[in-house]
Amino acid sequence: RQVHVACVPKENLNPVLLLLFHLTVWIYTSVAFLPSYVLSRVCGVDGVRHGSEEERAARAKARSAPGHPEGPYRAASAAARLATSLHPGVDALDKVFEYAATRFPHRDCLGTREVVSEEDEHQANGKVFKKVVLGEYRWLSYEEVLTAASRLGSGLAALGQRPKHNVAIFCETRAEWVVAAQACFMYNFPLVTLYSTLGGPAIAHGLNETQVTHIFTSRELLETRLKAILYEVPRLQHIIVVDDTPTSWPGYPRGISVHNMASVQKLGARPENASRERKRPLPSDIAVIMYTSGSTGIPKGVVISHGNIIAGITGMAERIPNLSEEDTYIGYLPLAHVLELSAELVCVSHGCRIGYSSPQTLADQSTKIKKGSKGDTSALRPTLMAAVPEIMDRIYKNVMTKVEEMNCVQRTLFTLAYNYKLEQLAKGNSTPLCDRLVFGKVRSLLGGRTRVLLSGGAPLSAATQRFMNVCFCCPVAQGYGLTETCGAGTISEMWDYSTGRVGGPLVCCEIKLKDWLEGGYRKTDKPHPRGEILIGGPNVTMGYYKNEARNQEDFFADESGQRWFCTGDVGEFHADGCLKIIDRKKDLVKLQAGEYVSLGKVESMLKNCPLVDNICAYANSDETYVIGFVVPNQKQLLALAGQYGIRGPCEELCGSKAMEELVLKVITETALAVQLERFETPRKICLSPDPWTPETGLVTDAFKLKRKELKTRYQDDIERMYGGK
Repeated sequence: RQVHVACVPKENLNPVLLLLFHLTVWIYTSVAFLPSYVLSRVCGVDGVRHGSEEERAARAKARSAPGHPEGPYRAASAAARLATSLHPGVDALDKVFEYAATRFPHRDCLGTREVVSEEDEHQANGKVFKKVVLGEYRWLSYEEVLTAASRLGSGLAALGQRPKHNVAIFCETRAEWVVAAQACFMYNFPLVTLYSTLGGPAIAHGLNETQVTHIFTSRELLETRLKAILYEVPRLQHIIVVDDTPTSWPGYPRGISVHNMASVQKLGARPENASRERKRPLPSDIAVIMYTSGSTGIPKGVVISHGNIIAGITGMAERIPNLSEEDTYIGYLPLAHVLELSAELVCVSHGCRIGYSSPQTLADQSTKIKKGSKGDTSALRPTLMAAVPEIMDRIYKNVMTKVEEMNCVQRTLFTLAYNYKLEQLAKGNSTPLCDRLVFGKVRSLLGGRTRVLLSGGAPLSAATQRFMNVCFCCPVAQGYGLTETCGAGTISEMWDYSTGRVGGPLVCCEIKLKDWLEGGYRKTDKPHPRGEILIGGPNVTMGYYKNEARNQEDFFADESGQRWFCTGDVGEFHADGCLKIIDRKKDLVKLQAGEYVSLGKVESMLKNCPLVDNICAYANSDETYVIGFVVPNQKQLLALAGQYGIRGPCEELCGSKAMEELVLKVITETALAVQLERFETPRKICLSPDPWTPETGLVTDAFKLKRKELKTRYQDDIERMYGGK
């Protein structure tokens, strides 16, 4: 069975090279790898007999307990009872860390790289990029982190912070974020999390709504974001800066004290403060009020109890095989996002070490890393990593662009190895020769030791998932969850290489489908039951902060008292109990002629086009067709322009009517290839030379589109594309 993937070069393969490749693989398999090969046929890649991909897909990952097509579906291992905790008696987050510190006191816990040097790099276009050289990771042990958190919590109490009164954190992902969070968990201070990319009005809204008097932040965010809105937050009294310098902060409004984190810890270590008894949290107490990224308007605060988070991380941990203190996790996604916070708490509960990074320093080729020096993955060499599809798509397109630039022999060998490995994965076999000789260099982009990649936050395309499976030589576990369910819902099993699905329910929750008649989805649909996804279980949160109307709309309790959340996403359950996300209620637009268009579906399909780095589909209900805003891949755009003799910088090309038409032609061909309906295919587009990043305010920190902001930004283009109506 010949397996191809989109964007792997499909050329006529040289028969001599083809013969040599298969001969080499055959000799290696026969002589050096025969015992392992036989074992993998018997036991599969991870030591358990899984059989072929088809056999694995047919095995039940979950079952509908009552036998109804709509569910509720539960994981096979949780049929009798949903899981609520990882370890007996560990029912609140302060106990999670204490448990880990008792078991692994001297093991590395949190790691940070020090900045060795910093310099400005001037570009040909006049722009200046800041480049850094970073040293090795420096580590705090579990015992040291516990001591630091205990002193910080004691210091906060000495500054007047009381149990069950909110504390805010507005800070980048770093070790100090976790120390501050653990301090709050230990002293029962509910932690209000705010994305570091939120604008002034959203920050002020969150701080005023939760009535915080104490906030953690960084020096940079204090000076660039927080300082400007201090007069709008009258209750704020204490700002704790996580950086060591400076130690004095003049020029702040009267009534506001600015402290360094170290000085608050020093205060907490004083005997009269350290000896004060702390009030431990109960599982039902609020641990976090997590403000969403605001993709649909003003951020909402999701109220999460200690018990909710414990249940959520219990479900996640069960899906990651052989998780242990030998694992290393790289933390770079926003800790204010439920995916990153949950992933790090899973790691802490198992004694893993966590090294901190950022999207700008992640790899050797990252934008802030000086050429010739190491990015964070090379220095840390993580075994575990979480990523949002946007980042994986970027890696995929960059590598495939390099493949296109290879000479004929190299490209042919890559294609042979790629397709050969896909065949072997489908049979449940490993391919050590290809992994070492062909994919080793690609794998080294993430440090070379990655054994599990967790994808969440948005759907991952089949092409990208296959690419990560093959080239990074590790399983990609697709997860589905929401802030309202502590990020927990489903995660695909590590050995399940099927694409487009998000796995079966985790052991902490159950999932059922509800008819959505307007969208045409019913539990009686064939071949698979379809409907709005409802998640129930101990991981379902307490609701939205001070928003009873939305709580009534989105949450409910059943007759047994179990809480459920109505996700607004539409899914279908396959025969093996795996869930597939197929639509979203809020993304559905009815065109003038009555056709329903799922904007999210259109975008995910067209993102497979190499020319498209990002796309936002848009439709007006009083119009007959879809339009799109496209961020083109600069390299592909320049190549396309060159084919037609069009010259100029990227900014100029994006404003060219001729280029719009050429790009639209390529997008239309992709739409046909992925079988989009004619009415779903954008009829007109506009090109944007600037990427959409969280800093632009056009996407969230998880790179979800902010449709309202995008509509405002491209309003003139919308009017032009709809003929000035």
